[in-house]
Amino acid sequence: MHIPASMLNGSVCSVTLVAGAAGVVAAALAARTAQEKPSPARFAAVTALIFALQMLNYPVQDGTSGHMVGAMLAVALLGVPFAVISLSSVLAVQAFFFGDGGVNALGANILNMACIGAGLLGFVFHRAVKVGVPHTAALAVASFLSVLAGAAVCSIQVAMSGAVEFGRVMPAMLSVHAVIGLGEALLTVAVVTVLHRAEKQWSSHEHACAVGAAALAIVAASVSPFASGFPDGLEWVAEKLSFAAFNGLDIPAIFPDYQATFINNPGLSTVIAGCIGSGIVFACTFAIGRMLRTTRTGIV
Repeated sequence: MHIPASMLNGSVCSVTLVAGAAGVVAAALAARTAQEKPSPARFAAVTALIFALQMLNYPVQDGTSGHMVGAMLAVALLGVPFAVISLSSVLAVQAFFFGDGGVNALGANILNMACIGAGLLGFVFHRAVKVGVPHTAALAVASFLSVLAGAAVCSIQVAMSGAVEFGRVMPAMLSVHAVIGLGEALLTVAVVTVLHRAEKQWSSHEHACAVGAAALAIVAASVSPFASGFPDGLEWVAEKLSFAAFNGLDIPAIFPDYQATFINNPGLSTVIAGCIGSGIVFACTFAIGRMLRTTRTGIV
């Protein structure tokens, strides 16, 4: 669902950048004052896992594919404020290092997947649990809705940019992302269940979740060469509806198309790029996690 540079134009870029930045700042302030905070290791490992899982496109229907967004995965394991920052960090690394999602579209991608996907739907998830909805059911439904909500807002943004008519793009985006949302729900529940069971089994180890998430990230990066080569939902809709293209701000990627260009073997090149990307995400968010645990009186 990453919007590339060529799909957004004009004031939509600046407005979404301001909105996305405001959401991240609000999340950082909430994370700073939160009573319960994940350890920096947990925060970094879960975020690295989300980066690696987003590399794994799976076939959906009619020659299209989907990949896990991970918004509700982050909410379930980190809490809402840290989930927003986690997704935003992943999207920033993808845009600046891998050319995945245009730089001028970074604000829109953060708004769609982090602020709405993790922030708004994370709030809905917690409210549902508080009123008695079973945790797993609430998590599955919120995961599904996070994908649909992101697709809907994405449709509005590309339509406002003039790339395609709203009446054509919204139904197409919702129909294909409804199927992708089902995959998001299943994968989110599965991964959260595995990591929660690991925590219970290794309750004496405070970093059990972090170790489990890091291990899953390595596995995901290792199998990334086997990901589906079909276009994702947004790309598929763009091809079908012939979106207009604009001159977006794009910078040369260090690892274009998730390839380490210094490796000749394509499969190994993808694995190396995925591992490097996961490492960059881990290092950045570990540092962010330490800063967010710092209060005026010291370390929490």
